[in-house]
Amino acid sequence: MNEIAKRPNKAVYRDGDLCYKVFAADYKKSDIFNEALNQTRVEETGLFIPKVHEVKKLDDGRLAIVMDYVEGKSLATLIAENPAKRLEYVTRLIDIQLSMHSLTSPELNKQRAKFDRKIDLSGLDATTRYELHVRLGGMPKHNKLCHGDFNPSNVIITNDDRACVIDWSHATVGNASADTARTYLLFKLAGDDKTAEDYMTLFCKKSDTARQYVDQWLPIVAASQMAKGKPHEREMLGKWVDVCQYE
Repeated sequence: MNEIAKRPNKAVYRDGDLCYKVFAADYKKSDIFNEALNQTRVEETGLFIPKVHEVKKLDDGRLAIVMDYVEGKSLATLIAENPAKRLEYVTRLIDIQLSMHSLTSPELNKQRAKFDRKIDLSGLDATTRYELHVRLGGMPKHNKLCHGDFNPSNVIITNDDRACVIDWSHATVGNASADTARTYLLFKLAGDDKTAEDYMTLFCKKSDTARQYVDQWLPIVAASQMAKGKPHEREMLGKWVDVCQYE
């Protein structure tokens, strides 16, 4: 098998027409099976994603999700290779996201319940957590397919120009504008402020969504991200959460 991607607690390998997403030995088994289940449920919507074949225990005891290998380049790679086409690729990213948001998968986890859990794990003080729970409870309830980590690295453009969305570990059903707020925040956390603003402006225009409405989700999404416990992100995320206290 050839390694094609590596993260601190997982790695992705290609083996012919198959792809092995291999998890560290101490990775929670329930999270691995939940990711595989998410992906199979999204498969059933008809969206073009890698088909899951099995969760397999390797000889060294680690678990792997075995799925189809999809040949192509990520939108992140295409943007890096063709910076003059950045807006064109961002527009394509938005079109793919809107297509995804037009679908639903009722058996997926509920976005609202996930946000409630993450707010509790954010490390924020009780007053701020209360304000965030109240805000979340007042937001419109939708049932749209949301990726939860939608960014150019998770979209593969195949050799025949089809868009394949990967990495469904955070998938839920809920409010599309929360998913949009998260993509915006991911660009900001990556230090790409220009693309973040271009993305938000274009998304709101193409979806006829008020920017102010998406902005209302930012404190909730920022608090959810805080639950990951990344110290270098906390100061920036805290600024987004603070917005909630002054509105």
